[in-house]
Amino acid sequence: MNKTIIKIAIGTVVGGILGYLYYYFVGCNGGCPITSNWIISVIYGALFGAIVAIPTKRGKNGTNN
Repeated sequence: MNKTIIKIAIGTVVGGILGYLYYYFVGCNGGCPITSNWIISVIYGALFGAIVAIPTKRGKNGTNN
């Protein structure tokens, strides 16, 4: 399996866990579109974790192309 896919999968799982923890400790009971439902919090956390884990291409001198 490709290392990039594994890295994105780990980021997705960690993001989902952090999304649930945010719901559990900070979330509200009603009126909050993201944190009032644990499923939505997990989905948003997983998406954010996957986006953060996606690698970027770097040029030879270390700058983004």
